[in-house]
Amino acid sequence: MIKVLVVDYHPIVREGITLLFEKDPDIEVVGTVATGIEIFEFIRRYPIDVIISEIDLPELNGITALRAIKKENTELKVIMFSHQPEEIYAISTIRAGAAGYLSKTADTATLKEAILKVYNGEIYLSEVMAKHLNYDDTRNKKSKLYKRLSTREVEVLKLLSSGKKNKEIALELDINEKTVSTYKARLFKKLNVSNLVDLIHQAEHMGTI
Repeated sequence: MIKVLVVDYHPIVREGITLLFEKDPDIEVVGTVATGIEIFEFIRRYPIDVIISEIDLPELNGITALRAIKKENTELKVIMFSHQPEEIYAISTIRAGAAGYLSKTADTATLKEAILKVYNGEIYLSEVMAKHLNYDDTRNKKSKLYKRLSTREVEVLKLLSSGKKNKEIALELDINEKTVSTYKARLFKKLNVSNLVDLIHQAEHMGTI
């Protein structure tokens, strides 16, 4: 039986996934939590095989939590299960250590397929995204912009777009404020903007917020 932890701020998502696998012969949801911080408390107390986690979490965002989880639990599989566009976040989360990325528009059969696949040591991506990784579509401006950004730059861009200041970002990502400023400058350069307003507008265009 595959033991799963569901991480999502919305109770209906947590309860829905729990009910989905209530009588499943292969998968058991052994717990649910609402924040990034709670993940660590849970996995220290209970054995888990797979975590299904949203990116947008209070206290600690999903990508930052993912990095920390994989440092201490290399065998633990994490599927990012999010409403955020996969063309922007799938590659970033895989680079950060995720075993899969699944859109919340996916059907229930696909969710089970993803869990089984990552549990067996494979990477799960949608068919469209898997092709996207192997084919550089030069006509796709979003893709071109995204591929120029590192995983950490995507994290910083998302946090800036949510209105957080450099100091708040530094605390959340556990880096110093000067490093945040460096990432911010790189984002300005890579996305060809000169101020924060234009940067956030570009983030909206890319689908990060």
